[in-house]
Amino acid sequence: MMLDRVPRMIQEAGALDRVGTLAARHAPGGAVLLVADPGLKASGITDRAIASLVGAGLRPVVFDAFKSDPTTASADAAAALARESGAGLVVALGGGSALDLGKAVACAAPGTLSCDAYALCANPLPAKPLPKICVPTTSGTGSETTRVSVLSLADGSKVWLWGDEMKADEVILDPTVTVGLPAHLTAATGIDAFVHAMEAATNVNATAANNVYAHAAIGLVTRHLLRAVEHPADLTARAGLQLAAALAGVAIDNAGTAIGHNIGHALASLRPIHHGRAVGVAVLATLAWNAAEDPDGRFAAVAAAMGETGGAAALAHAYERLLRASGVKVSLVGEGFDGITPAALAAKMAAPENAPMRRSNARTVTDDDLMVFAERVLTQA
Repeated sequence: MMLDRVPRMIQEAGALDRVGTLAARHAPGGAVLLVADPGLKASGITDRAIASLVGAGLRPVVFDAFKSDPTTASADAAAALARESGAGLVVALGGGSALDLGKAVACAAPGTLSCDAYALCANPLPAKPLPKICVPTTSGTGSETTRVSVLSLADGSKVWLWGDEMKADEVILDPTVTVGLPAHLTAATGIDAFVHAMEAATNVNATAANNVYAHAAIGLVTRHLLRAVEHPADLTARAGLQLAAALAGVAIDNAGTAIGHNIGHALASLRPIHHGRAVGVAVLATLAWNAAEDPDGRFAAVAAAMGETGGAAALAHAYERLLRASGVKVSLVGEGFDGITPAALAAKMAAPENAPMRRSNARTVTDDDLMVFAERVLTQA
């Protein structure tokens, strides 16, 4: 049993203002590429990061010309800017999209290939990536602690860039930067962290050592999600969710995900949908089926981590209560998916890029199961 390295993490209110000091250790006196979510400019968060970097004697160059679910073309543009500016470090600031993009840029910038060439490990990543610091402003994806970046191709398909080179060197967890996150995004990202941890603890790759991270994340989300949704300025709740996301990232880095993420990525390749919501509704449609077979108690252990005493049989109901109480909208009806048939969704779920998540599921997923799940996801209310 082996666990891979966890990036160095700092968590405290106001920790963003230390990014310059940390960055100067890796690129003293040089240029730094700041990959920042474009929505953070208005809140002053981007300017806080810039001020800290300038104060440490660094030259920040900002790249924020990207949208949610960033494309490999955006990563190529940012990598070109990193080369042109002579950046010796990448700081990724934002939600999962910004973190995934920044990590990919740090890996691609020292090389000559387009990011398309690294998709699904078609080519090895350059051996010496730029150092990278990840500063999450949401609490869900866990990208700050994983060795994976998820990018979109021109046709909307999501692909993985994977390798130890992708891992952050430093992670800054500052709960103050998540306070402005709207309630519906707090809920969706928190559910994303929960699903990461739950799938890592229950799929075929689960291990006792990795479950320490996964079960801790599950408990943190269960305790803090509703408080953060209802009282957004509560820094204790915000910090709890932030740590949950980072620990869940460690868990999926070691064990991966399962059918919930298979469906979530398939949905997003067909229509725009927030990732946390997508995996949240996917797990709602599949968890009772998954937990119905629990020979070694892995689903019962997840229920226990939530504080439930009814074993695996209680898990699906406990999850549904949390999902619905958080305010995540379950129904996809009228959300742009009305023209999507179960067969079309099932075909995307069976696509090669989604096959690893299907194979990792604890219970074998047949083609007939894919059709059943697709219909449930598209019609549940």
